[in-house]
Amino acid sequence: MATTRIGLDRLPPAARAAIEEHTGPLLTVEETTEGFNSEIAVRVTSTTGTWHIKGLRTDHPRAWTQRREAAVAPFLTSLAPTLDWHVETAGWDLLGFEALNGHHADYTPGSPDLPEVAALLRRLGETPCPGIEMREAEQRLERYAAHPDDLHFFAGPHLLHTDLNNANALVDVHAAQGDRARLVDWAWATRGAAWLDAGYWVIWLIASGHTPTSAEEWAAEIPAWHTAAAEGIIAFAAANAHLWAEISTADPGPWTLRLATASEAWHAHRTIG
Repeated sequence: MATTRIGLDRLPPAARAAIEEHTGPLLTVEETTEGFNSEIAVRVTSTTGTWHIKGLRTDHPRAWTQRREAAVAPFLTSLAPTLDWHVETAGWDLLGFEALNGHHADYTPGSPDLPEVAALLRRLGETPCPGIEMREAEQRLERYAAHPDDLHFFAGPHLLHTDLNNANALVDVHAAQGDRARLVDWAWATRGAAWLDAGYWVIWLIASGHTPTSAEEWAAEIPAWHTAAAEGIIAFAAANAHLWAEISTADPGPWTLRLATASEAWHAHRTIG
């Protein structure tokens, strides 16, 4: 379920002051509409720079996601915006990220952003998984697997993002070649099998208009995809079809229904086609 968004002006004065200790007096504050997990999501400028700020109340049920992002951020060189500061005060947990330029990736067939996202996922596959507290892929999918024996396919030692929503992939066409895309929102950073992020991307590609075959052709651009057993891909497709069916039933909005349809189409492709 989406979290209710509020403006920066509704923060307690002490929390606003803590932000300005890092930024200096703010000149502009631009609310951002993307994302579902933050109560505060703004782009701010001052005389010293520009930041993207995201925040949750410290008593929010998902406050742990702020701490997860802060913990993983130092390990994401070339993959994500730099975390410049993290403050927890006056009942709020606030993260100040380097503000990225660029646009949300276009996942539709033929998009010039697709090779950039594939290059990004290849870089992610080469990034060591930090030894920090992190959720395990097999635990996250345990409730949704068709068979308990399927869970071993998802286990592994690799760093995963797991939320390949196109709004979480930013592409800057003016950046250096091969380094143009970044992933934001690492709240669901996970440890697991190296090929899983390519699998998560498949679902979003199908939801963006690709056939399952076309989506898997893009997944095949990620070396880790070729390490997956065919039975493991079927198990992963089944688990995600169950997951998105549950989400779309509880929250039947256009995007959840689109993901449920896409994940079921992929599962059918893998089991019937």
